[in-house]
Amino acid sequence: MKIQLSVISYQLSVVRNCFLEKIVRLSQSTLRFGFCLLFIANCSLINAQSSFKIAKMKYGGGGDWYCNKTSLGNLIKFCNSNLRTNISPEEDIVEPSSPELFTYPFVHLTGHGNVVFTESEAANLRKYLISGGFLHVDDNYGLDKFIRREMKKVFPELSFIELPFNHPIYSQKYKFTNGLPKIHEHDNKPPQGFGLMYQGRLVCFYSFECDLGNGWEDQSVHNDPDSIRQKALQMGANLLSYALTVD
Repeated sequence: MKIQLSVISYQLSVVRNCFLEKIVRLSQSTLRFGFCLLFIANCSLINAQSSFKIAKMKYGGGGDWYCNKTSLGNLIKFCNSNLRTNISPEEDIVEPSSPELFTYPFVHLTGHGNVVFTESEAANLRKYLISGGFLHVDDNYGLDKFIRREMKKVFPELSFIELPFNHPIYSQKYKFTNGLPKIHEHDNKPPQGFGLMYQGRLVCFYSFECDLGNGWEDQSVHNDPDSIRQKALQMGANLLSYALTVD
């Protein structure tokens, strides 16, 4: 059985690599179809290996893209336990220009400082998002003016809009009737959830004045009460659930 599963894994990896070599040259409609096939191929490995991976985005500009080192690992563990997902326990690192970007149904971007996308990075990120990918941007304090500027490179025709509290992202498995939970205090402002909508689809969710990622970290990092950490993890689970199930 293990040998058969290894063969299946290898065959699927060959198919996956073929897609990666050609995916950046496909039309937008075909791209989305290819993205779905990659996701299905990954899910076919359930019980043989982790069905898919999620990634943290490594961007240019000098901002600390690498912060919150324990956050995604804890979110993955929470989702695997409570959503019955089968996500690899360790996140990957992906750059916005990489063809590998198209293998991740969910990508997380965070930091405190400057973010810069080159022209080619912005074009690749746009193609990823309109092809079925999902980007979660989490302001770790100080990111706001930079991410708004750079996402305009990705979608010049779009602007972030605040999502209403009845948006489905707040009511996946866990109900947040008042929107995002407040994890850490910054400027005495309420947390806000913004989105970029492309042809009626939410392609990017931006959590502002909230610090979701800090709430996902090991308890010893910020000494947050367990009740606060649970809210952060539950909202994070909603984000992943939305990204994986809503077309």
